[in-house]
Amino acid sequence: MTDTPQPYGTPDQPRLAVRGEARLEVDPETAHLSITVTARGKDRRAALEDLTRRNTTVLELARGYGDAVEKLETGTLSITPELTQRGRDERIRAYHGRVHITAVLNDFTALGEFTTRVGDLDMTRVNGPWWALRPTSPAHGEARRQAVREAVQRAREYADAVGAELAALVELADIGAENAAPAAYARSGYAGAPPAAPGAAGAAPAIDLEPQRQTVYAQVNARFTMTPPKL
Repeated sequence: MTDTPQPYGTPDQPRLAVRGEARLEVDPETAHLSITVTARGKDRRAALEDLTRRNTTVLELARGYGDAVEKLETGTLSITPELTQRGRDERIRAYHGRVHITAVLNDFTALGEFTTRVGDLDMTRVNGPWWALRPTSPAHGEARRQAVREAVQRAREYADAVGAELAALVELADIGAENAAPAAYARSGYAGAPPAAPGAAGAAPAIDLEPQRQTVYAQVNARFTMTPPKL
């Protein structure tokens, strides 16, 4: 007859359940910027042409930074009529155009200059940066390894407290706690200003942006069997 494993162990082979935790503070790897380009015209074509020209200016500026801008994505684009009044005599006064662009930079030396130059463009708004780690960052793996090591150390201390030793690992469960807390972001805003040619007199100086360190969490549940305690 085969013995059925007991979920709570036996006097001869007690089970011990612990949780290991780790919390690391690391430097960010990327900075995310949200860029909004707007235009206004008396007719739809004029608004669309202005929006297209300004959007192209932002994209060309971003591409000029090469690998420092690792991702450049265009989000929603809209052309919306502005009405003079509602009712039977409503008329269109103007058209408003808007396009959203997301830029992800990995070179924080270029970040301040890029943010200032984009914010210095006509009818352009910059929000950010939001600092982040990549999903593949080694920091996540290091946090998990530290959590496991802490679980083993904690289990040994509990076993030692009753005069026992760890015998075997029964279960190691990743409860996904490293994603329970959102990544820490630093956010700042920079509104658009009148345009200035790069390097020209009066051009806005590059803003100094200090990266915010990121917090990485990991938690793991571990269950062990141990030798009979000496009570």
